[in-house]
Order: sequence, then C-alpha cells, then structure tokens
Amino acid sequence: MLTVSEVCKLTGVSIRALHHYDAIGLLRPAAVTDAGYRLYDDASLFRLAQILLFRELEFPLAEIKRILENPAYDAKEALRGQLQLLKLRRKRLDEIIEQTKTMLEKGDTAMDLSAFKNEEYGQYAREAKKKWGDTPAYAEYGANLEKNGAAAIGAAGEKLMRRFSAFGALRGDDPAGEKAQAAVRSLQSFITENFYNCTDEILAGLGEMYAADERFKKNIDAAGGEGTADFVREAIRAKGKKTH
Repeated sequence: MLTVSEVCKLTGVSIRALHHYDAIGLLRPAAVTDAGYRLYDDASLFRLAQILLFRELEFPLAEIKRILENPAYDAKEALRGQLQLLKLRRKRLDEIIEQTKTMLEKGDTAMDLSAFKNEEYGQYAREAKKKWGDTPAYAEYGANLEKNGAAAIGAAGEKLMRRFSAFGALRGDDPAGEKAQAAVRSLQSFITENFYNCTDEILAGLGEMYAADERFKKNIDAAGGEGTADFVREAIRAKGKKTH
C-alpha cells in the first residue's frame, strides 16, 4: 500500500486534497496505521482515478460522491462516458490548436473562427429550439446567444453533457425515485439558467426528443451509457405525472 506522500507523487494530487476527500467521504484510505498515517491500496487508487477523470470533466465533488456511491454505478460504463466526453473535448482543442497555428503562420486578419463554435455540445439547445419555432423560449435563447456569445453557450452545452453522464449512473434506479427526480430538477434548472426558461411543458418535450431523435439518443447514450436517453425520458415523464 502507498502512503499519502507516495500517492501525491504518483498522481500530482496534493496532500490537502487527499485529506479533504477523506473528510467528505469521497475517498477513504484503505487503512490507517497506529501512528495515524493513511494508506491506499489498488482499489483506493482506482477510485481516485475515477475521481480525477470526473474532476477533469469539471464535475463538482458532491456530484462525484453521489455518482460513485450509487448502488447502480457501473465503473466500466462510466469510463465509456468519460472517454466520449474527453474525445469531444480533445477534438475541439485540436481544432483550436490548428486554428492558432494558422494564425501564427499566416497572420490572417480574416480568420476562420469556426473552431470555437463547440458544435458537438451546442447542437442540443439549438436543435431543440428549431423544433419549437417562433416561441418565447427560442427568442430567449437567441437573446442569450447574442449577449453571451457562442463560446459561452458552447461551454454551457458541455456542462449539459456532463449532466447526462450523471444520469447514466442512475440508470438502475427508479425513474420516479428521489435521486432521479433530483437529477431532473437539476437538469431543468441548468437549462433555465444557461439557455432559456425551461418550463415543465418544454422539459417534457425535451425528454421525448432525447429518446426519439437518433442523434440525440446516440450522443446522450455515449455520455452516460446505453439506455441513458431512455432513462432521462422516463424520469422526466415521472416528474410530469407528479405535477399533474
């Protein structure tokens, strides 16, 4: 087993962070010596690796803890979702790197800024609006896009995908259960705060679209594992039944 110092050298995680993870119950040491030294075994290091992957994708610590402690959590499925999100991030960064190289080499003033559009993430909000056409929500989205810019909307879209990844960890739960419903409320609040006022009616429409539209379904399942889009739809449907 490894000591705290050895884990820090191996991973780059600070001693303070490891102590904090222990304090909040996110990563407990495998053993503690009589002298009070924390020791970490292979299982501890694997859990730490999962935590670091979620942190790389900017998941909050509280959400990581909730995901890892869920009885239905499947580490292999979670890794698949994390890998997909990391690939999307790498693809976007590669495009930005190439654009930066072009700027340095050519010194163009009329630059191609398409690399900053973050299409893989931003498509969800835009296509949802197109389906509604001339609605207050669509107008609000357009106003936010003009005010905050495509980059900010794209960044919010990336965080939206992380929420689908979190849904994936709940697939074995009851869609009407408290954990799933808390995830639905979080999703609805996030959309309202970052895109447009997500009413219950709009949320219901989104839930159906997530599972019915093949491209949405494919990407959401890639983020959270196969069946995530269907689970999100069922959880949103369950919310609708509770409010009627």
